[in-house]
This record gives sequence, C-alpha cells and structure tokens, in this order.
Amino acid sequence: MKPLPAFLTAGFRPFFLAAAGWAAVAMAMWLPLMHGGLTLPSRFDPLSWHVHEMLFGFVMAAVGGFLLTAIPNWTGRDPVAGRPLVALVSLWLLGRVACLVSDLLPAWLTPALDLAFPVALEAVAARELLAAGNRRNYPLLAPVAVLAIANLLTHLQGLGVAVPFGLGWRLGIAVVIVLISVIGGRIVPAFTRNWLNARGLSPVPPAADILDRAALGVLHASLIGWTFLPEWRAVGVLLLVAAVLNLARLARWRGMATLDEPLLLVLHVGYLWLVVGVALLGLSLLTDAVPNAAAVHALTAGAMGTMILAVMTRATLGHTGRVLRADVATMVIYALVGVAAVLRIVAAWVNEGQLDLLEVAVAAWVGAFVLFAAEYGPMLLAPRG
Repeated sequence: MKPLPAFLTAGFRPFFLAAAGWAAVAMAMWLPLMHGGLTLPSRFDPLSWHVHEMLFGFVMAAVGGFLLTAIPNWTGRDPVAGRPLVALVSLWLLGRVACLVSDLLPAWLTPALDLAFPVALEAVAARELLAAGNRRNYPLLAPVAVLAIANLLTHLQGLGVAVPFGLGWRLGIAVVIVLISVIGGRIVPAFTRNWLNARGLSPVPPAADILDRAALGVLHASLIGWTFLPEWRAVGVLLLVAAVLNLARLARWRGMATLDEPLLLVLHVGYLWLVVGVALLGLSLLTDAVPNAAAVHALTAGAMGTMILAVMTRATLGHTGRVLRADVATMVIYALVGVAAVLRIVAAWVNEGQLDLLEVAVAAWVGAFVLFAAEYGPMLLAPRG
C-alpha cells in the first residue's frame, strides 16, 4: 500500500495550516468589506461575516486540529488520517465557500453545509473516545456540540428567525473561553511544572485544588450569564469576581519564572489575556466608559489568538520531532498577535485615527498568521524529523 503523504497523517497538519490561512485571508478581507471596497454574494453583512468566520471558520479549524491531535494521546488509538481526514478538511472548506456565496444558494443549504464539519468532527471524536472508554475526556465533546449550536443560531438570525440578537456569537465566544480555561488549566501548569523540575527550580505550580474549581465555576457561570443576559449588571459583577479568581489561579503557575522560554511564557500570556478580557467584559456591563468591543477583542484577538498560536507552534514542533524552542520568527509571531490585540482594543476607545489603528492591527494579525504559515508550513508538510 502506498504510504500516506505526511500532510495527511495527523489532524494538526492540515487544520493548523487551514486555521492560519483563513485567519489571514478572512482578516485581510474585513476592512475592504466594511468600507465598500469589496462585496460578497453573502447573506451575512460585512460585520456578521467577519465575526462568523473568525469564530466558526478560523477558531473551529484550530479546535479541530487540537482535538484530532490530542485524542490519540488520550486514547492510545491511531490518529484520524488519510481519506477520513481529507473528508473532514473538505467539509470545513465547503462551509467557508458556502458562507462566502450564501446569497447564491437556497436559504437552508448554507447552514447545512457549514454545520457539516462540526457535526462530523463531533461524530469522529465521540467514536474515538467511546471506543477507548476514555471517560475522563468525554466532557470535551461538549464544546464542539455547543459551537455547532452557536453557529446554527448565527445562521438563523441571518435568515430572520426570531433569535435574540447576538446570541450565537456570544455563545460561541463563551464556549471557546470555557475551553481555554479548562485546557489551559491542564497544560499551562503541567508544562511549567515539567520545565521547572527539569531545571531543579522550585516552587512548582501546585496541583489543582479548590481555588481552581472556584475560578472555573464562577467563570463558566458568568459567561453563561453574559451569553443570555448580556446587559444584566449582576453578570458584570460576577465576571469581575471570575477575573480576580482566575488571576489568582494564573499567579500560582509561576509564569514569571519562564521569561527565558518564550514557547512556555506565551501560554501564560494567553491565559492573562483571558483574565483581562473577562475583567473588561464585566466592566463594560457596569460602566459606559468601557466599550463592549474592547472586551470582546481582548477575549478574541487577545486570548483566542494568542492561545491558538501558542498551541499550534508548540504542538507542531513537538509532533514533528523538533526541539521545543522558540526561534526569532516564532517570537515575532507572538509579538505580532499581541500588537494586533492591543491596537484593536485601543481602537474601540477612539474615534479620530480609529481607521489607522484598525489597519495596523489587521496588518499585524495577518502578519502573525502568514509568518506562522511560512515558518511552520514546511514542518507540517514534511515527514516527522
């Protein structure tokens, strides 16, 4: 039997490249769409398309790559590869095309095509976990299912169905932040503990305890509250409590001790963005001085963008047999996504010069993901080193 191309031997390879490529392309299209320089035959207005494609295109591809890579580690089973992997990637791509040209398609067809990927990914992940009896990770099937529901809600809203305004994208953001808080709570202290132990440094991050459970419980409750009651002031207070608890959680992971290892430090920075975003979101519900757009972009461009690049760079190096070390290009990638997030947040506060800030923010974001594709694409395409 002819061996598979390296690109099709594991889910992280095509999906990390797809995530990076679409993060760059969709963002580069956004400002021309917003300012009339580009039009699409899509039922989504330019802002709705931007929000949808960042969450259910870019982030969904990254989630798919992460799950398809993590599941073999959790189960001991062979990774999804070859034709099944091609089918999953094709479904994701079909969804992107359908959303681009949805105005040319029957109303029901676009959501059907766009939802095919998360439904198939859920089915594949469930099959693998159930076959291995991996009960500990059964809960991680939930985020994909909820993302599919959130995606459906955005399509229904676009079709004029009586869905509370913004419920779909709020639910999408909430579930991704929940996923970051849970997975981040596993990998950030674990990787830091291993790194410190290898160097004989102490203290190390403690095992999860009541503080971690309280931080997650309050965070998840507050995000659910914001999803369904986005203007309720009590939710704002709960979000601020969640930010404080998660900052205390993060402080125990000893991020400052990892300053000499950017590949590890960036995971701490990504979780810090989560804390900042949740705090800004809470404040935006309590005072008009904090724009909602600033909070949303701290959570999306900041927390999601940073964490996705942190995981994609580290996983690519590790799973292709490279040394876990950030080179200059990788550090530039991290810096660019940070600049993009900061400028996008600042732009939410200003009127004069806002377009200039947005243009630089877009350029930095696109640069981060183009550089990832240029630096890590050859590793993703080549056999394990």
